[in-house]
Amino acid sequence: MELSDREKRLLDEMEAALLTEDPRLVSALSANPGMPSRKRIMVGAGLVLLGLVTLFGGLISKVTPIGILGFLIALGGVISAISSFTPGSRVKAAKKPRSRSSLNERMEKRWDNRGQEQ
Repeated sequence: MELSDREKRLLDEMEAALLTEDPRLVSALSANPGMPSRKRIMVGAGLVLLGLVTLFGGLISKVTPIGILGFLIALGGVISAISSFTPGSRVKAAKKPRSRSSLNERMEKRWDNRGQEQ
C-alpha cells in the first residue's frame, strides 16, 4: 500500500523536525546496522593487547594489583569488541514458524485433560 501525497509530506516534515531536534539520534538510527563498528573492534583489540602487556608486567614484577588491572583492561577490551556484534546488528533469516505449541499451552491442555485420563 502506497502512502498518499499528504502522508508523504507529513512524514518528510516529521523527519526534518527530528533532524533539527536530535541529530545524534538520527545519525545513530541511520547507521548501517549490518556491519559491526570497525573503530570499536580496533579499540577493543588495542585494549586487549594493552591489558595483556599490563598483566604480564604485573606477573613479571610480582605485583598482584598490576596483574589484576591488566586483566580488567583486557576484559574491557574483549567486552568492547564483542559489543559491536550485537544480536540486532545482523540481518536474520526468516525463521520457520514452530509447529509445536508453547509450554504454557501444553500445560493448559494437560490441566484441562487431567480428569479425562483417570
